[in-house]
Amino acid sequence: MSAAGSLLAVFPAASVLLLTIAAKPREGGAVAPSRLAAVRAALLTGAYAVLVVEVLGALHALTRPAFVVAWLLFLVAAGTAVALRRRRDTPATPAAAATPQPVAVGAAVPAGATPDTPAPAVDHGPVGGRAAAPVQPNGVRARLLARATESWRTASRSERLLAGGIGGLVLLELLIALLAEPNNFDSQTYHLPKVEHWVAQGDLDFWPTAIHRQVTIPPGAEYLLLHLRLLTGGDALHNLVQWAAGVLCLLVAARITAQLGGGRRAQLITTFVLASTPMVALQATSTQTDLVCAAWVACAATLALDGLRRRTGWGTVLGLGAATGLTAVTKTSGLIAVGPLLVLWGLAQLRLALAARPSAAEPAGRAASVGASAGRARPVFRVVTGSALIMAVAALVVGPFLARVTAEFGHPLGPPRLRESIPMERHDPASILVNALRIGHTAFDTPVAPLRTAGADAIIVGAEAIGVDPQDRAITFGREVFPVPAWYPDEDRVAFPIAGSVALLGALVALVRPRRIDPAQAGPLRAYAVVVLAAVLLHTSMIKWQPWGNRLILYALVLAVPLAGLWLDALLRRHADRTPEPADPGRRRRSVAAVAVVVLATSALAGVLALSYGFPRRLVGSGSVFTTSDWDTRFLRRPEWADEFRWAAAAVRESGAHRIGLVERNDDWEYPWWLLLRQPDGSSPDLVSLQSVLPERPPADPASVDAIVCTGSQPTCAELVPAGWRLEFRDYVGYALPPGR
Repeated sequence: MSAAGSLLAVFPAASVLLLTIAAKPREGGAVAPSRLAAVRAALLTGAYAVLVVEVLGALHALTRPAFVVAWLLFLVAAGTAVALRRRRDTPATPAAAATPQPVAVGAAVPAGATPDTPAPAVDHGPVGGRAAAPVQPNGVRARLLARATESWRTASRSERLLAGGIGGLVLLELLIALLAEPNNFDSQTYHLPKVEHWVAQGDLDFWPTAIHRQVTIPPGAEYLLLHLRLLTGGDALHNLVQWAAGVLCLLVAARITAQLGGGRRAQLITTFVLASTPMVALQATSTQTDLVCAAWVACAATLALDGLRRRTGWGTVLGLGAATGLTAVTKTSGLIAVGPLLVLWGLAQLRLALAARPSAAEPAGRAASVGASAGRARPVFRVVTGSALIMAVAALVVGPFLARVTAEFGHPLGPPRLRESIPMERHDPASILVNALRIGHTAFDTPVAPLRTAGADAIIVGAEAIGVDPQDRAITFGREVFPVPAWYPDEDRVAFPIAGSVALLGALVALVRPRRIDPAQAGPLRAYAVVVLAAVLLHTSMIKWQPWGNRLILYALVLAVPLAGLWLDALLRRHADRTPEPADPGRRRRSVAAVAVVVLATSALAGVLALSYGFPRRLVGSGSVFTTSDWDTRFLRRPEWADEFRWAAAAVRESGAHRIGLVERNDDWEYPWWLLLRQPDGSSPDLVSLQSVLPERPPADPASVDAIVCTGSQPTCAELVPAGWRLEFRDYVGYALPPGR
């Protein structure tokens, strides 16, 4: 990455920061307004990034200059928005700057007030539950510093430990993300190759390929990577997309906790449990896509919860549409949660609309009845219009990709092999039960082998007893066999028994006994728990079990962890407030507190171990980011392939070949060729596939290329090498050159 590229990469980050200032809510009653502003800024920036790719792709202009201009325009627009916000919020008179009195979230609405009655903004953040002052962009840095200092001063020792632990984990993840080269397995196969194809083509048209996932899997996260690729000229900052998504997940999870009545400690517990979950910690340093999907789902959740008590403004409606579209264009499975969230939002908005009282100025008698009906019809029409607008915005974001897939394969979900490999093909209750039990077994796996074996045996015996084959291909991905160990800290499959257990318990308590968590929030708690549990049930009834299924359900874990934080905080609060009886001098109180401390301490240990020894990026030991070379880091998944790729690429470069043919299988690594065969000036190599799984995209003729590089199968490679060419092959990699080269 060049120095100029690193400077250009500042444009998106600066735009988000400026938009966070400009998007801070002006309306009263907003919970955690700073985090809400961050959500709005992230959604606006994400939607803009996707649309820029789509528009420039349609114009065949996926080039560095075009992206630089696009981000300069966006940065100027964000700066202008801040300037306009400053002008509007500058008080004209001393009276205009008066600070309203704080109103607690969940407090009773004053008599005669409507759901739209403004109330002062309240920030129930980790920094405390103080009322936010009116937004004054002047001195933002000073106010933030003063707020942080005050929060730290008033925090308890346990709260400081939690906050310090969260900050430490996030900074360690940032360090690894910056030091480690992208080395995720799927990224080598299709995440990063599709980015390189776009750069080489200058557009988003599909291409002949043997790896269908390069064109059929939703590309939202790769769109974000494309911006960094073109701005910086390389992949040195690619890991920061998932790291930023992880930070957004933490902020939104804390805000959801606040929306459900949680104070500072509850929010810190929520954030700590989520930050220390090994799957989150490992993916935050990766080029996978699951945290990006989870972040967009969480944004949809926090905006939907805002609609439980007040009618939603058009800005929030647009935000819900953007969150829905970004989820769909990133990972379709995330819609499993977004759907119930939108239903919850719609029902809440309808309830508020129907409960709205007609104005006192309405005429009496029959005219009053007509006026009341019209008065209620208008809010209902507004809800219907808002729902349609959400779908329209979502379609604007994801529609172009779906249109290309439909035109190519005749179906918006892609070819039959994709539609049949991941979604469940049986939906009878017995099959769904077995699938859910297997998913749960993998998600809650622990290093205790006897426990894993006993649980798996029980599931297999139970499945056979109800007439379901536990390895049935209709409910099992590919040729995989249940069970598999998932406790080891590997970014693709690591289990989350601690976070998952407390999240499940918290969701069940919120569903059955919400008043034990917070009597004032019983309704919202139960409604949110229903949505979370519905998402989990829908996932287990729609997605087949697979060894890598834990990362696919990460979005549901992010949604559920706030309930864990609220429940743990309620336990600590309730037993701390209880007066010990003479016969029980605080023993129960101490035992409950001890359990909570053990849970948090174990969670912290899991997070630290994941970052220290996790795979394939770690701080210490073999493969450490401090001691392993850049090239070897890329091949930590398959170290035996590192020299083979270099050997073949060196031979092809020495031959002077320009047009190079690719021979590979569906799960082989393609990305190393894009790095090793790049032109001397840094431009993309001319790589064309000699195979194609796209019926309308024929492969290149082997006779039209100057050299051939192969991965995986020597017989397959030999079949495509023209007669008379020299073929050299090692264990995994090979190359072929024509006579005279």
